[in-house]
Amino acid sequence: MFTLSPDFLKLPLSLQFHFMHETDICFSFLALTCDATLNSSSGASKTNSKTNTSTVTSSATNTSSSWNSSIGSLPTPRSESEILSSSQLKAFTFSELKNATRNFRPDSLLGEGGFGYVFKGWIDEHTLTATKPGSGMIIAVKKLKPEGFQGHKEWLTEVNYLGQLHHPNLVKLIGYCLEGDNQLLVYEFMPKGSLENHLFRRGPTPLSWEIRIKVAIDAARGLSFLHNAEEQVIYRDLKAANILLDSEFNAKLSDFGLAKAGPTGDRTHVSTQVMGTQGYAAPEYVATGRLTAKSDVYGFGVVLLELLTGRRAVDKSKVVVEQNLVDWALPYLGDKRKLFRIMDTKLEGQYPQKAAFAAATLALKCLNADFKSRPEMSEVVVALEDLQLSKSAAKNHLSKTKIGNAPLSQHRSL
Repeated sequence: MFTLSPDFLKLPLSLQFHFMHETDICFSFLALTCDATLNSSSGASKTNSKTNTSTVTSSATNTSSSWNSSIGSLPTPRSESEILSSSQLKAFTFSELKNATRNFRPDSLLGEGGFGYVFKGWIDEHTLTATKPGSGMIIAVKKLKPEGFQGHKEWLTEVNYLGQLHHPNLVKLIGYCLEGDNQLLVYEFMPKGSLENHLFRRGPTPLSWEIRIKVAIDAARGLSFLHNAEEQVIYRDLKAANILLDSEFNAKLSDFGLAKAGPTGDRTHVSTQVMGTQGYAAPEYVATGRLTAKSDVYGFGVVLLELLTGRRAVDKSKVVVEQNLVDWALPYLGDKRKLFRIMDTKLEGQYPQKAAFAAATLALKCLNADFKSRPEMSEVVVALEDLQLSKSAAKNHLSKTKIGNAPLSQHRSL
């Protein structure tokens, strides 16, 4: 077994991954320990229940780190009226959304979460007016329960950010409705539902290795866009339930109710109330309430671990030592010979071992207990794209080799 030198670890992630793809050396990384506060049962991390349902956004296949996106300077408006007036969203009436969802009938219900309900509806794609079921554009309508100030605050935060942020890997918010106690958000429908449903629920066909890496890349691109915006945005609630999939399994980040503006000026972090979902929150954030973009990187590491293992971040149905995914999986991530023990059995071994180890190595870096040592999301994107491209190159090379060695008669038939 080999260990990596400090000089190797200083190389850019893309070079590290390239080197691993080109060798058969079995690398061993020193185990990284997570802050014990992550496993504390003190309840410091407030669990926010969100929907697992299909919601939002247009199809857009990304094949490189170049994509179309837009964001303004994103000033934080000081009032509700400024937020609503500054967005480019359609202001729906409650009556319009009643018609679009057939009066919120039970057979239009897509799902339910702590915030309320999500209904399926139909609108004209040009005029955005309600149409008959089965005609026009399908939408997902989130209807909040009247549950006080915090619910409205999250609703307004989502309108604020998604009204100004546009990127292929962020959900597309079409409009909103605010009439009395009625608070609704209107998204483009996402037919494949959430990543959570595909990884952990019975029924859906298990995701292939290729799709899992594709989803990881898309989610990483979305986070990288937020972190590198003119005014940084910290997502703060990355989890499998908030990653939605379109018909082509393009992934989009949804639910921006907990999003937070990043630090500005000389500040290194944002001090805020600890919120999020147990198992995904970075240990330093849980312990101190200090939030940085590297907190999102930790959450991404947990999601990447879920993609590799097919296990939830926290699963109380497991034996005690396996209930917290990070604690259970961490000792295996840096050992190429042991990694197979934690890989998702639903993959049935159909994954490239070197690529799986490269992804595990990346997860290990994202989960570093020292948040300053975690990579930037832009580096994560490059590393994952390199992993994907290396796999494609290997396939092409194998295909050309087979053709080159084929008999002459086979060449003529190709």
